[in-house]
Amino acid sequence: MKHHARRAIALVLGSAIAFPGGAIASSHREAPFITKMPKVDGTDLYAFSSYESGKKGMVTILANYQPLQDPTGGPNFFMMDPDALYEIHVDNNGDAKEDLTFQFRFQNELKNITLPVGTAGAEKNVGVPLINVGPVSDDDTANLNVLESYSLGVVRGDRRTGTATVIGGSDATASFTKPVDNIGAKSIPGYDAYAASHIHEVDIPGCTPSDGQKSRVFVGQRREGFSVNIGEIADLLNLKAPLGDADQGKNDLRGKNVTTLALEIPASCLTASAENPVIGVWTTASVRQARVVNPTATFSRPSREGGAWAQVSRLGMPLVNEVIIGIGDKDRFNGSHPSGDAQFLDYVTHPALPEIVELIFGPAGVVAPDAFPRADLVAAFLTGVEGVNMTATPSEMLRLNTAIPPTAKGSQNPLGAAACFEVGVLNLDADGCDPAGFPNGRRPGDDVVDIELRVAMGYLLSEEAAPSGRLPFTDGAAVSDASFPSSFPYLRAPLGGAK
Repeated sequence: MKHHARRAIALVLGSAIAFPGGAIASSHREAPFITKMPKVDGTDLYAFSSYESGKKGMVTILANYQPLQDPTGGPNFFMMDPDALYEIHVDNNGDAKEDLTFQFRFQNELKNITLPVGTAGAEKNVGVPLINVGPVSDDDTANLNVLESYSLGVVRGDRRTGTATVIGGSDATASFTKPVDNIGAKSIPGYDAYAASHIHEVDIPGCTPSDGQKSRVFVGQRREGFSVNIGEIADLLNLKAPLGDADQGKNDLRGKNVTTLALEIPASCLTASAENPVIGVWTTASVRQARVVNPTATFSRPSREGGAWAQVSRLGMPLVNEVIIGIGDKDRFNGSHPSGDAQFLDYVTHPALPEIVELIFGPAGVVAPDAFPRADLVAAFLTGVEGVNMTATPSEMLRLNTAIPPTAKGSQNPLGAAACFEVGVLNLDADGCDPAGFPNGRRPGDDVVDIELRVAMGYLLSEEAAPSGRLPFTDGAAVSDASFPSSFPYLRAPLGGAK
């Protein structure tokens, strides 16, 4: 690697790793109001340089919604909200405002399959109560009672007043099919192949990469990729072995699914220029301001929606709203915009989580950092690094330096860029150093819980300022790239309701 490129990586990691945080569950039911609207609850966001073979120069963005899906959650399962607007935003000039917004709108079509019921000659055609009446495959959906599809568009400039264009498929279609959730092996034999048939190549207006690589989109149910020991953490950090083996088998999400909005786009179509390879990414969901329940509800109109869009979910870096923002401001954060993040500054400069850790583990000698205001956290959370990822306006988002090459599956370190530090000093030659990992974007195999626990307790501060900063805190719910596929959309097929 050239010297200037190594120096750029060093600058980006030397500050970006210092993100405030701790662990609960990555934006699963993170604010009081969003618990009432699970269909628009964003759970996780990933942004990374694609490491699938033959996809050099591509960027993958995954936005997960609808948390804690039980595989047996029939008969309706987990369709998306056709009255909501799901968006992925990209800032490529550092002003904390979206330059590109990818918008997803969903449509649910009821086929209203009926069956003849009754004695011969007096039969009545009665609508079935299930989502399917027989096996479903990628080329035969005749037995599927509800067809879910979506449209995709891109807005350049402000997401509400900018220039909006439709993103079409390579076959000129303007509507894309979404695979039904994994009902079970009898209903959908070979779910992997069925779901893979719903990966669509798309043509993004204004995006013409020189190498001719096609952008791709996939929306569908996936197996939950986030690993966290929710039970012990929610019980006042009742961790049985907080300094033990990272892999204690304590992932409480192992049996859950989510719904993923996945995009793969050439980096050249996302960045402002080759000289500025850093992008900021966040995802939001919005609903109409007015919702009136229809007293005579139908499948297509259970309520009546009107008014302007109101944002109710926001997600950039993992774990922000859960463990940084105070309960009184959690709903405000979900409705906020990165350009207004100065209002949440105190939560970063004086984070409460380390103090909670000290309260719980103080008798064992654990001490919270004493370096206020926490400039080590502010640098990455709100500013970035000059010459590499600094933004003109303080803002919280998931930043990805697209110029840093990806690390191949099998070689990724779950501690990502944290492994590049030795006693708080960055060493790109350190054993296991992986500069392509979190917080330079985020990959599915990055163990953000352990990383953020350690950083919150002062991993990058001096021993004097953070006496417990070098302790290997863990929640015991390990994750690694070995758990995930090596190709788009990178998350595993969902668990089925029946085998």
